[in-house]
Amino acid sequence: MSRFRIDVADLLSHAGARRTVRLAEPVEGLANSTAVVVDPVAVDLNLERISEGIVVRGAVTATWQADCSRCLGALSRPVEVHVDELFEPHPVPGETYPIEDHEIDLDQLIRDTVLLELPLAPHCEPPCSTVGLDGAEGDQGSPDPRWAALSELEL
Repeated sequence: MSRFRIDVADLLSHAGARRTVRLAEPVEGLANSTAVVVDPVAVDLNLERISEGIVVRGAVTATWQADCSRCLGALSRPVEVHVDELFEPHPVPGETYPIEDHEIDLDQLIRDTVLLELPLAPHCEPPCSTVGLDGAEGDQGSPDPRWAALSELEL
């Protein structure tokens, strides 16, 4: 069972009802091919009952870790995503989220929003700590000796 499953029976019974939800919980498997989200994921949301269902507005925050795609150094960056989504009894696939048995599950909303913010090619903030793509040396002062043979090639 998802830790982000919220009982909204009180909201469904009163038009215009509102509630604030603040949670910080781990989300299993929240990663792409290059970056992984470090636990926990925090949500600070306002739930509001409207005629169609429940509108969820607020922020989802997390921290991702990855290796730099240039120098392979460890990276860790925060991500904050604003959400504004509708949960309804008869959801439109790909557009809205379901209300099931007087509950909403924020897990899929979190996955959809945070995964889109993860980098596909994470990199250090300039300058990267290795030889740059233009051949200029970075912070370490000398190129990696394992690549020395390549400097002898003539193109």
